[in-house]
Amino acid sequence: MVFGVHGRSVALALALLAAGCGGGADKKKGGAGGRGGDAGPPEVGYVVVQPTDATQVTTLSGRTAAYESSDVRPQVGGIVKARLFTEGTLVHAGQPLYQVDASLYRAAANQASANLQAAQATAEASRIQADRYAPLAKIEAVSKQEYTNAIATARQNRAQVAQGRAALDTARINLKFTTVPAPITGRIGRSLFTVGALVSPSQTDPLAQIQRLNPIFVDIQRSASDLLALRRQLSSGGASPTRAVVRLTLEDGSDYGQTGTVEFSEALVSLETGTVTLRARFPNAQSLLLPGMFVRARFETAVQHHVFLVPQQAVNRGPKGDATVYVVTPDNHAVQRTVTADRVQGADWVVTAGLKPGDKIVTQGLGKLQQAASGGGAGGGKQGDKAKGGGEAKGGDKGGQGKGDSQGGGGGQGGGAGIAVRPVPANAAERLQPPKDAGKKQTHGQGGGG
Repeated sequence: MVFGVHGRSVALALALLAAGCGGGADKKKGGAGGRGGDAGPPEVGYVVVQPTDATQVTTLSGRTAAYESSDVRPQVGGIVKARLFTEGTLVHAGQPLYQVDASLYRAAANQASANLQAAQATAEASRIQADRYAPLAKIEAVSKQEYTNAIATARQNRAQVAQGRAALDTARINLKFTTVPAPITGRIGRSLFTVGALVSPSQTDPLAQIQRLNPIFVDIQRSASDLLALRRQLSSGGASPTRAVVRLTLEDGSDYGQTGTVEFSEALVSLETGTVTLRARFPNAQSLLLPGMFVRARFETAVQHHVFLVPQQAVNRGPKGDATVYVVTPDNHAVQRTVTADRVQGADWVVTAGLKPGDKIVTQGLGKLQQAASGGGAGGGKQGDKAKGGGEAKGGDKGGQGKGDSQGGGGGQGGGAGIAVRPVPANAAERLQPPKDAGKKQTHGQGGGG
């Protein structure tokens, strides 16, 4: 009885072992078929591109500068008697700011006035004498020489009157300069001289500085090479100029909120930096921008014609930086094409060369294409191995041909030339994507069945 029970146990164990081996083989077959045997061509989403116009937006650094700036300087020398303004306030052109001691200049004006009166009296006397000599000279009661001298003396005295009048004007102007006015309207800074300081017209430092902040300038530095490339593009007809509306980003990263316009571009390249200065003007009613602030300016420089806007996820970059996209052919194959994409506009690359109107660009399912490309290369390598280096090995569907070496490995390069796909519009591809947990449920069901 013991031997019989032991025999049945051994038989049952052998049966279970055979069933386990068979189930493993079935799982391997099912797994292989599930991964790609019956899946068919990969499904990809595409967009159709058409030529359009794209604005060239440039972002450059710049610094703010006052719209008007003026130093307050004395035009006569003397002791500062009074400061007539509050530091940091808004002053208006002509408003008195400082009072310089005027006693000497007032005295000089009075002296000039007295000299003028004396000259006028002398001129009047000489004129009367010349008038009296006129009839006497006709009857030769006085010599002609005396009459000529009288006329010359009268004219000299009239000239001295004019000189005295000019001296009086100069004295009055100097007296007026003892009150130092504001040369422009703007916000005045701190006073660099106090009451009691001795000032003179030849001093180095100003009394104060006034700056007009509304509007305000922004000086933008642009590379001379970029400016030259833009001018060549405009001259060739590939782009057209546009009105340069400028937007600012402040130092804290916030947007200024108001737009400005480019006033002019300097016709001189800096020898130190190799840049050209562009000057833009902005409204600044709230005085938010102050001179010397660092900002970033964004503005449209030109409009490019006949370009293509391709979503960024569709463009791949190679090791050398070359841009490539996958284009769906009429026979539903994805081929890789090199394009020229030098800049980004929003969520798209601006492609200037390499595409044609109506091209279907793959934007979704690029990972499937890469897997299919690598799989096609492997298949080509195997065929090359069978050819034992003597023939050509084809890799993938509609793939290119790669020469097989003695090891048969060269054929693996052929998989990227064309990949059979099942294309659908990009929005449809989003709807056809399986749920993220669908694969988990299916796997779980297969495991339970096994």
